[in-house]
Amino acid sequence: MAASMRIANTLLLSKAKHCSSYYKVAVQPRACRIHHWPALTRNRVVPVGHENGRQSSSLVTVTEEPDVLLQKLTMLVKGHSKAVLDSYEFFVTLAAKELGLTLAKVTEPPKNIERLTLLKSVHIFKKHRVQYEMRTHYRCIEIFRITGSTAHVYLEYVQRNLPEGVAMEVTKTAIEKVPVHIQMPLWGDQSQEDQVCQ
Repeated sequence: MAASMRIANTLLLSKAKHCSSYYKVAVQPRACRIHHWPALTRNRVVPVGHENGRQSSSLVTVTEEPDVLLQKLTMLVKGHSKAVLDSYEFFVTLAAKELGLTLAKVTEPPKNIERLTLLKSVHIFKKHRVQYEMRTHYRCIEIFRITGSTAHVYLEYVQRNLPEGVAMEVTKTAIEKVPVHIQMPLWGDQSQEDQVCQ
């Protein structure tokens, strides 16, 4: 049992390290030129030194729209087995630490118990009953201050390794600019109009 746990932990570590090295390679800035293609909505990036058929070792994909900033990424994981959720929670937190994400908190909301009472007898003996219950355990994992591309890579890695019988609900809270009509206070305009009238 202990040997199998050690093997599982080393596999988990190797998978998490593989993902973090892939992530670091994917986001390193390199010099590249942006070519506009009219048929596509996004820009295609060709690395410097690659345009004339020569190959370069640096490949970066850049889009014309800026990356989305997320204030909070909340993952609610639910399942019927507490041991499976404990293992998956360890995996998710380890992957977040390997990627260098700011893990805010991991909480365990109260479990939901749904009971169903049935008659044990087919015809008579109404007092003889059987109770069945379904227990749903929850884990809530929150990550603060993350970019959209990092969240996409992290969620893809975490969701691919989702065990059987476990569901995940993801909530993203984005940071957006203040609209132009709200930036200037209304009372500033009124005071200027009062000064002009006087």
